[in-house]
Amino acid sequence: MPSQNSVVAISGATGLLGPPVTAAFAERGARIAIAGRSQAKLDQLLDPLNLPDERRLASAVDLSDEDATRDWADQVAAKFGGIDVMLHLVGGYRANKSIAEIDTDDWDVLHTLLIKTTLNTTRAFLPYLKKSDGGRFIGVTSITAQTPTYRNAIYAMAKAASDALILAMADELKGSSTTANIIAVRAIYTAKMQAENPDKDYRKFTSAEEIAAAMRYLASQEACVINGTRLALHGRS
Repeated sequence: MPSQNSVVAISGATGLLGPPVTAAFAERGARIAIAGRSQAKLDQLLDPLNLPDERRLASAVDLSDEDATRDWADQVAAKFGGIDVMLHLVGGYRANKSIAEIDTDDWDVLHTLLIKTTLNTTRAFLPYLKKSDGGRFIGVTSITAQTPTYRNAIYAMAKAASDALILAMADELKGSSTTANIIAVRAIYTAKMQAENPDKDYRKFTSAEEIAAAMRYLASQEACVINGTRLALHGRS
C-alpha cells in the first residue's frame, strides 16, 4: 500500500503525535481523515497543510462511543471510497504510589482512553482495512506494558490490554495482505518541547518525527511481511 493517494485515518490526532504524523502522511500525497474531541483543534491542525477538500476530513468524534466510532469509519469510507491505513494515537496517563493505592477512578479513565477506544477503533475500521489491498493498523505503546513497575502499574495494565487486542487482530489477519503492528517507545518528545526546554536530556525519548517515519514505513509495501510486531523505537534508552 503506497502512501501516495492512500486513505489514512488518524484517531487522537490533536494529541502530541497527531500533527507530525498527519504532516508526514500528507506530504506523501495521502488523503487524510483525522478525529479528536475538538473540531476547532482538528481544523487548526489541517489548515496549515493546505490540503484540498478532496484530500481532507476532520471529524469531532468521541472514540469511547462505539456507535460514534463506527459512524466515523463509515463517513471516511463514504468520502474516500475506502480506508487503507488506521493510525491509532489516542493516549493518556495516570500513575499510582503503590499497588494498594491504585485509584479506581484513574483506572476508569485509562480503561476508556486506552482500552475502549482501541476496541471501538479496531472493530469499526478492520472491515474496511481488510478490503484494502494492503490495509494497515498501527498503534503506539509504551515499554512499560512489558516491563511494569509498581508506580506505573495502572498505566501498564491498560497499555498491555490495548496491545493484546492489536496483536490479536494481527493473528486474525495472518495470510492476508492486511497487517497490524505496534510501535513501542519509552517516552515521546517533539521539536517544540526541545525548543522550549533545550537543556532537558531527551536521549531516552523518541521524537514524534521518528515515530511518524516508522509509521510511514509500516504503512508501505516494503513492510508487507511485518505483522504482529512490536517495533522497538527506544534503542538509545
